[in-house]
Amino acid sequence: MVPSPRPRASYSLTGVTPASTVLVYRNGDPFYSGRKFVIHHRHVRTFEALIAQLNEGVEVPFGVRTLYTPQEGHRIRNLSEIKQGGKYVAAGRERFKKLDYIHISIKKPQRRKKVVVIKPVVHSKIRVPSRWQLINNKPRNINVFTNGDMLIPPIKFIIPRFTLKNWNCVLALINEKIFPRSGGVHRLYTLDGHAVRNSDGLEDNHYYVAAGKEKFKSLPYWRSSRVSPEVQRRYGESPKRPRKKKARSEKHSASQPSCRHSAKSPKSPKPADGKAHSVFYAKESKEVKKARPERTTPLGSDKAPSIFKAGKPRGEVQGAAEVQEDKNLKVEMPIDQVPAQIVQEEEIVAPASTLADEG
Repeated sequence: MVPSPRPRASYSLTGVTPASTVLVYRNGDPFYSGRKFVIHHRHVRTFEALIAQLNEGVEVPFGVRTLYTPQEGHRIRNLSEIKQGGKYVAAGRERFKKLDYIHISIKKPQRRKKVVVIKPVVHSKIRVPSRWQLINNKPRNINVFTNGDMLIPPIKFIIPRFTLKNWNCVLALINEKIFPRSGGVHRLYTLDGHAVRNSDGLEDNHYYVAAGKEKFKSLPYWRSSRVSPEVQRRYGESPKRPRKKKARSEKHSASQPSCRHSAKSPKSPKPADGKAHSVFYAKESKEVKKARPERTTPLGSDKAPSIFKAGKPRGEVQGAAEVQEDKNLKVEMPIDQVPAQIVQEEEIVAPASTLADEG
């Protein structure tokens, strides 16, 4: 006999409870917008397990101990009282605090609309030159030498705008890297020795000399290899200003009448020596010639006075006999002037006792 097939088992979903989703708020917190929890009955079978799950997601002081309804504040004591999509309030040991938990939401800050108002252009009556706009509103880049020291290269400084307002602050900034011999930096000079009194005298990308209390030492600072060629041409090729000579003779001749110019002055005789017309010899004044005594005898002659010869014989010496040197007088001569002598070898004779002992 053929066995009959077994009937298929029929499964119904009526007895299976699906997972429920709830939203839990924090007790007394008006800024907590709530957190969603999925409660599955296979994992959460008791109310204590639900409290433990809520304790992990909602931070409550001293932990979650009770659960309330948000509107009336009824306490939930059993798992069967929790409904799908319900809203609850998690609390600790404190009492329920009445708030509008359902309408709590994070409000995003509203962006204010910028009201664009076109204002009329106001023309200022203050006239500012373009040089002030380009130079005075920018920091200065300067290079500074040490006074009297050509071996130290120039140090570059960037002086900000707020430092330019006070000249002492500018000198203090330079004093951080430059140490003159006489102490701190007290003055600032240009390469040709002109003192700079304030920050308005500083030029951008220019060279200066920092000095202390000592005077400015005029040295060719512009010959340094760090100096730009433009500055070298500016200070190196600048000719020295000749001193203005006052033409007194021209003014004197202009004041005299024209008739006196016709009179010829007698020509002075030309000196035989060419030193009078040379620029290397100065002319002697009349006072110097009077003060100088005239020489009667030349220096090389025997008649000229000398400190090693007596001019006149002394009276107390006349008639005195000349003392002769003693023959027995010994005079020590230097070793290099003593004549050499031949030294003979000395024969040493041994005593008789030593000869007997040897025999």
